[in-house]
Amino acid sequence: MSGTAEKLCDLAEIEDPGSAGFTIEADGKKQMIMVIHRKGEAYAYVNSCPHIGAPLDFKPGQFLSSDKKLIMCSTHGALFQIIDGLCIFGPCQKASLKSVPIDVVDGEVRLA
Repeated sequence: MSGTAEKLCDLAEIEDPGSAGFTIEADGKKQMIMVIHRKGEAYAYVNSCPHIGAPLDFKPGQFLSSDKKLIMCSTHGALFQIIDGLCIFGPCQKASLKSVPIDVVDGEVRLA
């Protein structure tokens, strides 16, 4: 990667609040992740529910509850806080989504 972090997208491409899904390569394996844009900040997590490992998105890239305040699992309705990925409702309560380190540099969301 020639010393620069991989660009995922421009932050402005994701509605605020909103979300997008990406497939990245980590440790030689493809991995699905989500980026959540909320109040001008970006948060990224592995797209896998801690309860059963299923992807969380209802439709590709759609990870948020209808009021766009929480991340919601499409399989069983578990709810996760955007800021830290902590499950606050559902069968995986008190478990957390796995964070993916990102940086926003000059408006670009990049893997850290």
